[in-house]
Amino acid sequence: MNRVLILQFMEIDGPAYLGTWLARRGVPSEVHLAGDGFPARLDGYAALALLGGGMSVNDDLPFLRTAERLIDQALQRDKPVLGHCLGGQLMARTLGAQVAASPAPEVGWHPMRCAEAPAVHDWFGSAPIHTVFHWHYEAFDVPAGAQLLASSDACPHQAFAIGPHLGLQFHVEVDAAKVNLWLSHHDDEYDQAQREHPTVHRRERIRHDTQQCLAAQMRLADQIYARWASAAGLISQ
Repeated sequence: MNRVLILQFMEIDGPAYLGTWLARRGVPSEVHLAGDGFPARLDGYAALALLGGGMSVNDDLPFLRTAERLIDQALQRDKPVLGHCLGGQLMARTLGAQVAASPAPEVGWHPMRCAEAPAVHDWFGSAPIHTVFHWHYEAFDVPAGAQLLASSDACPHQAFAIGPHLGLQFHVEVDAAKVNLWLSHHDDEYDQAQREHPTVHRRERIRHDTQQCLAAQMRLADQIYARWASAAGLISQ
């Protein structure tokens, strides 16, 4: 019952810093890849984490619907859910909110402003602005009953919380290896978006900004993961 279930939707989108963080604290986790099938139930798990992916949450893919059923189980049982990008969008959709094209796509390191919401300090600390890593073309609306925690100029809905559950539009889980892996892959959608949108940064800029910004984002991830894991009873804060 003290394990974390991690849902991975793409081969090149592993847990990265989330896995590192859990291992350092001795928290057991299981990573299940979409192609191999997700569990049908959350029995035996204390918390649920969902990673990102290049598909849309609105695509007719059976593993997306399985992920939504697991989110619903977690919500019903108060097992803390943490969604990264696609994972946050799946949380929003499960909670009845719309997921559609982002007002502007974001790829690269962008600042987000924290909202004046009661839960902000618990999740993000006291800093009013954080620079975080994005790679998304769609975005979520904030579900009914949730608190909007952060916004950016390009995308007004960056994070929401509802009780012990947190949906993110950004990738707080990346480490340097994961960013470099993504940048090494040919991606027609990215190449077109980079030509059309100033919010989609060039590969060279992303590599440079990763060196400058990653350490601070990992400190933010420490805060987020500690809040989430402690709510599940996996660590003590």
